[in-house]
Order: sequence, then C-alpha cells, then structure tokens
Amino acid sequence: MSDASAEALLPPDEASYRTVLGHFATGVTIITAMDGDEPVGVSANSFTSVSLDPPLVLFCAAKASSTWPRIEAAEQFTVNILNEHQEDVCRVFATKGADRFSRIGWRPSSNGSPILHDALAYIECTMQDVHDAGDHVIVVGKVLELGVLSEEGPLLFYRGGYGKLAS
Repeated sequence: MSDASAEALLPPDEASYRTVLGHFATGVTIITAMDGDEPVGVSANSFTSVSLDPPLVLFCAAKASSTWPRIEAAEQFTVNILNEHQEDVCRVFATKGADRFSRIGWRPSSNGSPILHDALAYIECTMQDVHDAGDHVIVVGKVLELGVLSEEGPLLFYRGGYGKLAS
C-alpha cells in the first residue's frame, strides 16, 4: 500500500484526465473501411477485445471525426494493429485532412477493408453495435477473420508519446 500523502489528487478536468489516463500504455491501431471505392481510416488507441463467444472487439471513435461516419456507413471495418516501426503511419492517420493512403500500401481483406502493409496483425469485423459515450461512440465489431502478419513488437502509446517494448 502506498503512502496516501504521496498521492496527487486531481479534479476530473480535461488536463488531469489526460495526464492520469496517459499513464495507461495502449497499443495503436488503424481502423480501416471502404467508402465506395475509396479507402478510409483513422488511428485509434481505444481498442480492446470484448468476448470470445461470440468473438467481439471494440474501439472508440470521436463524434467529431469526419472519418467515423464513413466507417459507420460501410458497416464493416478492419482493425490494423501497428508494429513498433509504424509511428509515421499512425501520425498520418491521426492528421485531419491528410491523404492517408497515398504513401501507405494495403490489400483488401475478404470484406474489402484495407489491411495495411507491415501491420503486426489485423482483425476483420462487421459492425454489431454502436453506443453513445460522451464525445465518442463505442463501436462493437463481430470478428469474421483475423491474422498475425509479423512477429515484431507492437507500437505503444504512453504519456503522450510513442514507444516500443524493451527487449
């Protein structure tokens, strides 16, 4: 048990919320889909497994995102788990208005959603549920297909920066 006098108690304002939650390391994913003939995608570190039976995953998307409605309309998506060398890919997909697929190779999954070249793994899904959650939505996807593409380490996000596992 830690010494209570050493704890820094913070009110749940935006700055303290980001500071405290930034101490939780996450993996980094790119959620991709097809909008007609155009690939679309957005970075997301709010991703997790939900259920084994049936196989379900979830990610959270900002309501203000211009990409989220295009993914939602597709009703299917692929989660691309980034490897430790793909910080630049994450930054492109996190930039508003960027031409995200002009410099990034991909192939279609069996549902047509992009699987990014050099991704660590992918999870192909159909949209099962979307739940309101403040300034975000929680998107639950039913897993149809998945695979490991590389044995490299994952790209991590921690305290506002990117990193990798120490070997």
